[in-house]
Amino acid sequence: MTDRLIDKQFLTPTEVAELFKVSPVTVRQWAQKGLLPAQSTAGGHRRFAPEDLRAFAAERGITLEASGPRLLVVDDNLQFNSYLIALFNTLCPEVVTATANDGFEAGRLVQLFKPSVVLLDIMMPGMDGVEVCRRLQADEQNKSIRIVAMTGHHTPELETRVLEAGAQQLLKKPFSGDEAITACGLDKYLVSDAP
Repeated sequence: MTDRLIDKQFLTPTEVAELFKVSPVTVRQWAQKGLLPAQSTAGGHRRFAPEDLRAFAAERGITLEASGPRLLVVDDNLQFNSYLIALFNTLCPEVVTATANDGFEAGRLVQLFKPSVVLLDIMMPGMDGVEVCRRLQADEQNKSIRIVAMTGHHTPELETRVLEAGAQQLLKKPFSGDEAITACGLDKYLVSDAP
């Protein structure tokens, strides 16, 4: 977490909003709904403890330390999701990462986390990756997000559908870490002494 959080005993809704890249209204709503613990000052203003912010971020798979590009990994395979996050955190530590396990959670996190890149599995229960691509591209605020799709069931027809829905590329599982990093456009953030 940033030095500012470590140095402060409590943060204001505006400071929390800046940290999570959301509006102060969103932070107040989280507090009202009981999602984010808050304390009230004598004047009725909300204040947030750093340890509560860390727990809130951890529960949602959000990393707060870095200010680099933001990567959202979406895959219903929790083990593969964890592998990808570990890969990016190790090889590209400047990249801020978050995870989602289905298309609905991905949509929610896109609004909260504001990723610059989404690495998205196509075959998921509920809302599949093609629909997630379509919905992201339909929202003007998300047009700049780079979407890299991935699948273990590649066909030329699927690749056409995915690219038409708005993904820049479709990776075929299994793929190498280098392939994923390059496809996401994050190779310039590779650490030179990475294993």
